[in-house]
Amino acid sequence: MPKLAELAGDENTGESSRTFVFEDEGHTLGNVLKSIICKYPDVNFCGYTVPHPAENKMHFRIQAAGKVRAIDVLRRGLTDLERVCDHTIETFEAAVAEYQRDV
Repeated sequence: MPKLAELAGDENTGESSRTFVFEDEGHTLGNVLKSIICKYPDVNFCGYTVPHPAENKMHFRIQAAGKVRAIDVLRRGLTDLERVCDHTIETFEAAVAEYQRDV
């Protein structure tokens, strides 16, 4: 199971800016999660890096506006990603069932 670590922010940004380190994750999760979170109006910056191919970690940075906590933005992004995945599975399974009925 992947692990998540939260790196401390600096004293000027409080809890609105954080870098999260996901173990056993890479570009697949990083890119789609970034795409979702970047669309939120309360996010100033969102990005990720995979520091080195031999190191199985992804660093994910969120800088939120105002008093919005970065951890809350990450939770919302993961929840929205789960919804997208559920919708994709449901749509695929419905299409397969329809195809099988027509065959």
